[in-house]
Amino acid sequence: ALTIPPQHALVDGIHAPMLNCPVTTIIKGDQTEPAIAAASILAKVARDHEMQRMEVYYPGYGFAKHKGYPTKQHQEALIQLGPCDIHRHSFRPVQLAIKS
Repeated sequence: ALTIPPQHALVDGIHAPMLNCPVTTIIKGDQTEPAIAAASILAKVARDHEMQRMEVYYPGYGFAKHKGYPTKQHQEALIQLGPCDIHRHSFRPVQLAIKS
């Protein structure tokens, strides 16, 4: 939780989340707003770190290496092992692995 409540939120994209402060959506905001660009970098670093941790819980997928991106290695693991709990079933490579 934030110790200081936000006065305003800038969001990259067109969909405004329900927040307890005003929200401004900006298409391609990561290209025009330094705050959004910085938040995007922080989010990617945090996600990559989390994917490295997931390697322990879901061995064989190579999460520590590809961080969940649809690399050849990841797609081969999906076909061989099937999706695990953290795979997004809405993603096409995951849907294809489910069908095979």
